[in-house]
Parts: sequence; structure tokens; C-alpha cells
Amino acid sequence: MTAGSLQGRVAIVTGGGRGLGRAHALMLASEGAKVVVNDLGGDLQGHGQDLTPAQSVVAEIEAAGGAAVVSGHDVADWAGAKAMIDLAVERFGDLHVLVNNAGILRDRLFANMEESEWDAVIRVHLKGHAAPARHAMTYWRERAKAGHKVAGSIVCTTSLAGLVGSFGQANYAAAKLAVVALARVLALEGAKYGVRANAVSPSARTRIETSLKAPPPGTFDTFEPGNVSPLIAWLAKADCPATGQVFQAYGNRVEVMQPTQIAADVRTEGRWTVAALDKALAGKLPAAPGLADFVPELADVVR
Repeated sequence: MTAGSLQGRVAIVTGGGRGLGRAHALMLASEGAKVVVNDLGGDLQGHGQDLTPAQSVVAEIEAAGGAAVVSGHDVADWAGAKAMIDLAVERFGDLHVLVNNAGILRDRLFANMEESEWDAVIRVHLKGHAAPARHAMTYWRERAKAGHKVAGSIVCTTSLAGLVGSFGQANYAAAKLAVVALARVLALEGAKYGVRANAVSPSARTRIETSLKAPPPGTFDTFEPGNVSPLIAWLAKADCPATGQVFQAYGNRVEVMQPTQIAADVRTEGRWTVAALDKALAGKLPAAPGLADFVPELADVVR
């Protein structure tokens, strides 16, 4: 494997056995990173365990001349997440990049959602981001305090479901918007240690997103997961300038999102009255954005 932009970097990719995670792990390795391929190997609902997908990705990386190791740790388990960080350091001598990608689905109309369905999705998507990031941040903080130069990068995986909402996915959407807030806090707190953090919303054909059909042979596949991975590799670079950002990526597009822009700003003398708000905000409330506002190719996808 030839030297690339990530030569000498050590990366963890959670949910790295399939779909986007697999594509990210292969891309990072192709750029020279040593990769911990983490995947519990459960089904789409989070049941079961099978290391075969992660082992397959590691075998692909090694066959291409790269270095990788399998991790079957549960990323939403506090001790398991620490053990995963420790594995990277023990096996490859350091850690530079954490790509939080693992996820499950338990879709249900909110009025019908069971507590277990809410808890399971929040656990994997939100705690499964927080636990690895916490132990990675602790590792980098200690390195910085010991006088080592740290160029850490955390990539959090969000979704348009979190940014604009998604019918039948209250648990998933809530977790994915929370991930954006987590990434921004990590960017703020990590700056003093040399750690950057960003969130990426990918639109790709995976086990989670099955409604995106493949194009005819010979045409560009807009929703191929590998289209997102160059952005992940760029964010993983030691000299990448991005931090605290939210990206939407698919096909040949990368969009830099600003989900906290002020759409209207009205003022009054003293305290508002209900009647005054009626008048002041008439015609000033923007329409709620939808999936197709950011990914026009999703105009016919109803989720």
C-alpha cells in the first residue's frame, strides 16, 4: 500500500463491518492509516453478534498491504468503549482518529413506540458516540498534558433525519440531532488539546437506508457509500482545518450546513403580548425544510 495523506495515523471506525463504515475503513486504510474496524455484528435492530463482517474488512485491508485489527466491543458500553480505545493504542501505538458510525433502527410511529425501542436507538446512536469520544478525549488530554503534540479528529455521524425530521423515526432523529450538539461541544472542549470534531450527514445506500435504488449499469451511482468516504479521510488528516462543522455528503456533493441560522428576528418595546406576536410574526415563519431541500434526488423518497 502506497503512502497517502494519512500515513502514520491510527483510526477507529465503529460500525466498520458494513455499508458506510466499511467504505470509511477501506478509504482510511488506502490513505495509509492503521485501522481498528469495530463492529458488534448485530442485525439492523441491534440483536445478535457476529464478528465476520469486521473480520472481512480487516482481511481486505491486509490483503491490500494495510494494517487493521478487529474490535467487537459494544460502543455504547462505557467499559467496552474504553477497551476499544486501549486496543488501538496497544496494537498500533497511538490514536489519532475516531469515526463514530455504528447505528441501528427501531422505526415506529411515535404514538406506538415502545420504551425499549426508544432506549435502544438512543443508546447505540448517542451513547455509542459519547462513550468512545469520552475515552478518546481523555487519552488525548493526557497526551497533551504530557507535552505531546496532538492532532486528533472525531467524526460524528448525523443524518438529515435529525436536521429536518423523518416520519416514523422519532428515536433515530432525536439521537442524530443530539449528535450534532455533541460534536460541537467536543470541538469546543477539544481545541485546547489539539482535537477537532465535526458531524457528517451521509446520504447513501445501506442497511439503514434501503429506499435508494442502484442506477443503471455504467452510470454514476450517487448513493454508493464510498462517495462519502473521501470527506471522512479529509477530516481525518492531521492538518485538516475543519472543526465544529456539519457536512451533508452524497454522490459528488459536499454541503456545509448551518442549521442554527436565525430565520427571523422581531422585537418590541418591553415584553411581548400574544396579539403583538400574532402581528409581528405573520408571514415571517419559514417553511420547515424537508429531505429534498438538501438532497434533490430524495424528492420521491417518503420516510
